[in-house]
Amino acid sequence: MEKLLFTAYTLDVGGVEIALVNLLNNLIKKYDITLVLEKKQGVFLNELNSKIKIIEYKPNQNKNILIRKIINLLKRIKFIIKYKNKYDFAGSFATDVKMGSFCARTASKNNALWVHTDYLEFYENNEKKMRDFFQFINYDKFKNIICVSNIAKKSLEKVLTNYNKNIYFINNLVDYKKIIKKSNEEIELEKDEEKTTFLNVSRQEEKSKKITRIIEVAEKLKQDDFKFRILLIGEGIDTNLYKKLVKEKKLEKYILFLGQKENPYPYFKISDCFLLTSEFEGYPVVFNEAKVLNLPIITTDVSDAEKDIKGQYGIVTEKNINSIYSAMKNFINNKYKIENKFDAQEFNNKILNKLENIFK
Repeated sequence: MEKLLFTAYTLDVGGVEIALVNLLNNLIKKYDITLVLEKKQGVFLNELNSKIKIIEYKPNQNKNILIRKIINLLKRIKFIIKYKNKYDFAGSFATDVKMGSFCARTASKNNALWVHTDYLEFYENNEKKMRDFFQFINYDKFKNIICVSNIAKKSLEKVLTNYNKNIYFINNLVDYKKIIKKSNEEIELEKDEEKTTFLNVSRQEEKSKKITRIIEVAEKLKQDDFKFRILLIGEGIDTNLYKKLVKEKKLEKYILFLGQKENPYPYFKISDCFLLTSEFEGYPVVFNEAKVLNLPIITTDVSDAEKDIKGQYGIVTEKNINSIYSAMKNFINNKYKIENKFDAQEFNNKILNKLENIFK
């Protein structure tokens, strides 16, 4: 049996973590899997198949620079002695984790760096900052780079011109059986037939997610007497900012903060539309989760939304209040019917075929 190693930071709630668990639980049926985490923690640890071996590799954080460097050097030497080229493939799944980059490159010559976001957009088109970031994680020492969106791949090809190895576009898997099963669990909140319910599930930080857009649009919809509610699932560094804004604008009856949910899927079933107002994304896991549950999507023009969402599974807006407001108003008045149901199994099969070619 071929041996694969993957690395990440933790298995806390997040799109990257969901994607990693989905991938490993699929691959364990065919491969021997080891996962290296910087911190062995997170709500998704329990969802990982018990056959997957977990190693914790925690860099030392001693305040004394000399002591820290010596301890970390010894840790690296120990890892090299034990694991150097012992795996048929190794993947650094969390892009920005330097420990993960080191472990993946050490464990196998056949290795890959995953890229989950459009870093050119993340760094506001500053190509130097983007190059510096990728040099920090030693991107040029990887045999392959795997981008989960086509737009991220194009940005890499534009900026990292010296990289002469393989750059692939391979989307994340979707665990559709689990999503459907978990969506049937009971929750206290019920579907409101009187109002249109919009749902946002995200890490609540303003730089990328721009949830202030949701709050500002909600204020306009309230002023125009529309009947609606918006469910916000998730937490983050800007949660308190959002709660303060909602209180200031007297939107407590319209915007409900539900906190972090290990199982958000029942909330998809009581909602009419998934709402994403981000400034930039990798490839949002929530796109495919909404598709699986046949929930229409309103999203800003992020990642591959124009290609994968527009006209098929929902509406793509510009990144401004007026465009989002127009789409939400139109949805409240007219709804949106998905004509062709998403074939999740076919979607997954294509991804696994591409990955297995790289593992070889």
